[in-house]
Amino acid sequence: MENRALKIQAPMNNKVSLKIIPGHFATGYSHINLYLDMTSLKTRLNEAMEASKTLAKFNSNDIIVDTIVCMDGCEVMGGFLALELSKAGILSMNAHKTIYIISPEYNSGQLIFRDNNLPSVNGKHILLFVASVTTGNTVRKCIECIKYYGGIIQGINAIFSAVNKIEGIPVYSIFRSKDLPEYKNYKITECPFCQSN
Repeated sequence: MENRALKIQAPMNNKVSLKIIPGHFATGYSHINLYLDMTSLKTRLNEAMEASKTLAKFNSNDIIVDTIVCMDGCEVMGGFLALELSKAGILSMNAHKTIYIISPEYNSGQLIFRDNNLPSVNGKHILLFVASVTTGNTVRKCIECIKYYGGIIQGINAIFSAVNKIEGIPVYSIFRSKDLPEYKNYKITECPFCQSN
């Protein structure tokens, strides 16, 4: 599979690249024609740092960020994003004047925050950080979870997003559909790959 991978450079930062593999892939809510390999962006120091610098440019200085809630294994990037936002003068209302980086857990298929993380969510200004957004359904579940625990959503950041907004909240991403060659996503019931079999 690796030999079919193509490398796409980010439009805003040539030090950030995404590997894509053409084919037929299923997500929880749709079928897509490209697999997006974000492993090096999420796990390598230099790539994670550069990607976070790129995302930090989208977040305006007039927002407050107390906590970054990371999904999809984006905690390393979340740490670097917190550092970049702090350097840029983004305010935190936390007692320690720092940004918390946390992740929810899955319990019987439901997103939850454990008691030890509740002080980082309840009444806090939250930036949601996800790897990719195809339809927005998973992000909606994250937003619902954050709001349930008393968090105030300030924005959504992603490595890749096929949508511009979710529930009126802008989604800022390094890569968009237009940046990937012939990217397509389909409703599960309308997938041409499945219908041709």
